[in-house]
Amino acid sequence: MFHFIILLCLLLSFQVTAIAEQQPSKTVSFKVVTVVRGLNYPWSLAFLPDSSFLVTERGGRMLLFKNDGVTRVVRGLPRITAKVQGGLLDVIPDPDFSTNRTIYFSYVAGGFGGTGTEVARAVLDGTTLKNMKVIFRAEPKTKKPKHFGSRLLIAPDGKLFITLGDRGNKDWHSDSGKKHVAQDLSNHLGTIVRINRDGSIPKDNPFVGRKGYKPEIYTYGNRNVQGIARHPETGAIWFHEHGPKGGDELGILKAGANYGWPIVTYGIDYNGDIISYKTSAPGIEQPLIQWTPCIAPSGMTIYDGSAFPEWKNNIFIGALVQRHLRRVILQGNRVVGEESLLKSLRERIRDVRTGPDGYLYVLTDSQNGRLLRLEPLSSP
Repeated sequence: MFHFIILLCLLLSFQVTAIAEQQPSKTVSFKVVTVVRGLNYPWSLAFLPDSSFLVTERGGRMLLFKNDGVTRVVRGLPRITAKVQGGLLDVIPDPDFSTNRTIYFSYVAGGFGGTGTEVARAVLDGTTLKNMKVIFRAEPKTKKPKHFGSRLLIAPDGKLFITLGDRGNKDWHSDSGKKHVAQDLSNHLGTIVRINRDGSIPKDNPFVGRKGYKPEIYTYGNRNVQGIARHPETGAIWFHEHGPKGGDELGILKAGANYGWPIVTYGIDYNGDIISYKTSAPGIEQPLIQWTPCIAPSGMTIYDGSAFPEWKNNIFIGALVQRHLRRVILQGNRVVGEESLLKSLRERIRDVRTGPDGYLYVLTDSQNGRLLRLEPLSSP
């Protein structure tokens, strides 16, 4: 066992090595630096106030990286079901992490009916999770192994947003009269939920007190949301979600809003069938931009660092299918331009974060995944 741990540390050595190719964009030239290599389908990255950071791997490992160059495996995770799209997913620190050492993480767990997204909080004591508490379980669990969400965001008021997916449920057709799970507020599937950090329900949630409605629900009609971020200046919360074959969407979060899936969509089913002939309908929020063909968005940050002043308040999104980093240029709440970065790497991008040093960090999605850092050629 001792030799295995030593080998693991060597394979996941925290070494910084530059990629030879410089990467131009429309506004700035930058270089890409490999910070960590040898990651097994990494899913999320979280920076901690003490200059360390966490990386989750979908297969069920959480890794802690410090400045000493040694990779540490975090112990004490719950039982995780890692299958197809499921596994260990997002991780974020508590706003008061410096004093309470608390983190929140989402994962897929088994139970009655199948599997589903769950969220837990725990104290990170060295490399061990202690005082773990499950604060949310998406209901119902199902046997389908996809569309779990799941990104986490803590708003300035301390409320925790959890993005979820519809679990790939197709029990709906525009002519059948059936209500799809994403339009049925008696379950959590196809929603974004909002809870207090202890797992209790905020009294000002839009559906609190309505009979038959899940009081955690904040929005519904969502297909599979894997990116959420707060604008540092306007305070608006932006999110994106996967469409089917076409129709990935980017929008702004509004309490109680219906985002339409699958009543309206810009995409079609993977087999070519029409899901809905409507791309808009009364009472349904329209995306601010939609992507057809799909980029398959995952991870999201709204850049507020100092290293790239030309990118201030731009949205950066990982693209899994199109294998690039998508830069979205905003003017207020309007999308006024886009750019595809890192295309020459030909890597699936799973997550992107703004680092405390002002650089952009990107996780590549593969069995030999990497953590990359984008740096300007002339540092500020």
